[in-house]
Amino acid sequence: MRNLNLFAGAIAALSLAACGATDTQPADGTAKLDVKIHDGEFATIQQFTTPGGVSVWLVEEPSIPILSVRMAWEAGSTNDPEGLEGLTGAMVYQMNEGAGELDSQAFTKRMEELNMSFGCSAGSDNTYCNASMLMDNATESFDVIASAFAEPRFDEGPWERFVRETEVSLKTQETNARYLSGRALQNALYPDHPYSRELTAESLVAMTAAAAKAQKDILMVQDGLLVTAVGAISPQDLAPLIDKAVAGLPASSETVPVPDVELADAVATPITVDLPQPQSLVSFTAPAMKRDDDDFYTAVVLNYTFGGGGFQSRLMQDLRVDKGLTYGVYTRVSSGEKMQTWSGGGQTKNESAGEFIAGVKANMVKMAEEGMTEEELSDAKAYLTGSYPLGFDSNAKIAGNMMGIRLDGLPVDFFDKRNAMVEAVTLEDVNRVAKEYLQPERFTFIVVGQPQGLED
Repeated sequence: MRNLNLFAGAIAALSLAACGATDTQPADGTAKLDVKIHDGEFATIQQFTTPGGVSVWLVEEPSIPILSVRMAWEAGSTNDPEGLEGLTGAMVYQMNEGAGELDSQAFTKRMEELNMSFGCSAGSDNTYCNASMLMDNATESFDVIASAFAEPRFDEGPWERFVRETEVSLKTQETNARYLSGRALQNALYPDHPYSRELTAESLVAMTAAAAKAQKDILMVQDGLLVTAVGAISPQDLAPLIDKAVAGLPASSETVPVPDVELADAVATPITVDLPQPQSLVSFTAPAMKRDDDDFYTAVVLNYTFGGGGFQSRLMQDLRVDKGLTYGVYTRVSSGEKMQTWSGGGQTKNESAGEFIAGVKANMVKMAEEGMTEEELSDAKAYLTGSYPLGFDSNAKIAGNMMGIRLDGLPVDFFDKRNAMVEAVTLEDVNRVAKEYLQPERFTFIVVGQPQGLED
């Protein structure tokens, strides 16, 4: 049943009193900020643009003396030049490996002295930098970030370490079942899309520290930078810190837009990748809907019952509890801007791979033909709404969730509306979506191992 006390308690902990005026003039005479306040059910979010032009969402949390900051740019590894695949990954690896007068060891020591963390990462579509710091050391911590943005060193030592680690990764990935499964999926469903490009031994040899440093100036710029923050700080105090931190970044750059993925037709029989091991990794993927589709939350509710709800899901109950074919099986609905999939997977003995796949397909057919029950629908809604506040129980989680909705182009009141969208799903909705999407012939199955009993 839905834990109403937990739900109410989380809301009470995260909701903050709305600030007064939205147009404030700091006492020190610096530029005033136009702060828009969303006094939401989950959090009071203050939206403003710094004098330097950076868009910020802030949740003031005075009870915890820690500031969590998320920064994101809407361009990622798909901007790697031809022949230099993996360059963005090399770049973000180096971002906390020394800056200015501080080499890698000194940079790490300085972060330890300040009790702060700073690091960057990248995906296909985005580049990120995250930081966490004590409020007492916020000014000095932002100075560290500023130096990383303006004067990253890309020294020979850290670069050689990155190359060595990547060489090992390239060798071991050929025996990594999940990597082999992912590569097979790309080759089958979107072989010519930028998402299918990947780091190779040849591109690793071709890249240089200078090229990675130049990549930073393409991806990390002031224009279009998004920031979310949670901590004991006001917009007036945070804005100058952010502007100082990003002052050394280029104003703008040209990046390559990413086209939508057009998935190829499903492959009729399972694709097998030979890998000598006692178990087979089975994965399956089909097209899904975009995030703004009216059926998206219907799919979320349906997916919980079908394979996303752990031991409460039908797949887990049938394939693990009843038949003993696997320790775990899952499904998920992914709603990326450029690619949307309904996917899942699990591991089973090589000897039972055919039976495992047949069981997944049989459960799809049963769900599509017979639908969910009212009890299953009620249980799914209770879990999805009752567990939602757990994603807001720390500064870092709140900052991360805010960045997620910003990158997804969702409105500032999304957190307040999300559970209502789940509750609005009807039994008729889920059963209609099950008939449309949970058809075995829509899914491409990939098996990595030495499976037996597969369809001819």
